Amino acid sequence: MSELILKLVRPLAAPAWPYALAHRAAAIVRPLIFPALILAVWQGLGSFSLIDPVLLPTPTKVLGALYEMVISGYLNPHLAISFQRVLLGFAAGSAVAIVIGALTGYSTWWRSIIDPTIHAIRTIPGLAWIPMFILWLGIDEGSKVVLIAKASFFPTYLNFMSGIARADRKLIEVGQVYRLRGVRLITKVLLPHSLPFLFVGLRQSMGVAWLVVVAAELMGASSGIGYVLLDGEMTGRAQIVMACMIVFALCGKTTDLIIARIAQRVLSWQDTVEKE
Repeated sequence: MSELILKLVRPLAAPAWPYALAHRAAAIVRPLIFPALILAVWQGLGSFSLIDPVLLPTPTKVLGALYEMVISGYLNPHLAISFQRVLLGFAAGSAVAIVIGALTGYSTWWRSIIDPTIHAIRTIPGLAWIPMFILWLGIDEGSKVVLIAKASFFPTYLNFMSGIARADRKLIEVGQVYRLRGVRLITKVLLPHSLPFLFVGLRQSMGVAWLVVVAAELMGASSGIGYVLLDGEMTGRAQIVMACMIVFALCGKTTDLIIARIAQRVLSWQDTVEKE
């Protein structure tokens, strides 16, 4: 009898797909509300001449300049070389950070030797390294990539090392009860515990890489988004400067989103508040 009732009621139930579609649409629209409000206020200030348009061009002029650079093909090679520098520097800095972070996080002996020096080097301003990198590596690609790698190293190192070093002692003891030692203890207990910390560090390192690439491309560069930005500043074209700022924001957000999606896949086993 109950099965007959269910068969009769099921066609009357509302389909679930409209609610899922509305939820997905809301998830896309919500992050756009605040930027749209900023653009509206910005456009209003320029349209009513409340701000000098030479110093702060309206969004329509900035987007128009960006559109012209894209359509003409002028932006593409500069964007490609900036992406290359960021990815190479990020990969090199993060790879070294993972190796050293794993070593110092797992071994208190190595941590006491290496970690204090790394923290001392971390406090040296990034701009102070530029003259030395130019002296050592010249003004070619090597100095730019090394500067980005140096800046990308520290967030990944600090987060990954902390993730391993702060592993719950009870988890380690449980692993030892199940006869996990050495590599098996690392892969089964320490690595899963530290992976969330690692991805936080990678996202921070990628953001830092996009910040530092501007300084790197001021080191005698003749290409890159940073070079285009500087050229716009030197020629008094504020719309070019702001268009480059938008490009940096979009590139940084895109790469951060990629790392976040990878982290979501890798850490799918976690039961967190974000999944509610």
